[in-house]
Amino acid sequence: MFATVGAAFAIGAFDYTVGSAARMGPGYFPLMVGVLLTVLGSAVALSAVGSSPGGNGEPVGRIAWKPLGFIIGANLLFGVLLAGVQSLGLPAMGLIVAVYALVIVSCMAGAAFSMKASLVLATVLAVGSYLTFVLGLGLQFQVWPTFISS
Repeated sequence: MFATVGAAFAIGAFDYTVGSAARMGPGYFPLMVGVLLTVLGSAVALSAVGSSPGGNGEPVGRIAWKPLGFIIGANLLFGVLLAGVQSLGLPAMGLIVAVYALVIVSCMAGAAFSMKASLVLATVLAVGSYLTFVLGLGLQFQVWPTFISS
């Protein structure tokens, strides 16, 4: 994955003026990051493919479908709640509701789910997100659903 993303960034960097190390253009940084990611990803892939000398490697286990589904679903739900789906008539619910949904659904991926711990974590993350992004950086997020904030 690192090698593929790095190669895509390196190729995409040529759409901009790259320049030189002494006079960098807007494509210089993406090119260097892309090359480094490609080298790093290739090194990791080659070391994983090579066999261990003693044969002490453990077999790869089964794919954990439940956590994978909950984590991917939580991220999709966050995006849908944060921005809404206009084509389906689903309004944006705002940052706070989206963060709570993200944390609660992603906490269900673990072996032991605790609603109390999920709500505490969601509250800390929602307050931290509001303070950081809305107040600190001044980003224009819809914080609450429209039926609450209007």
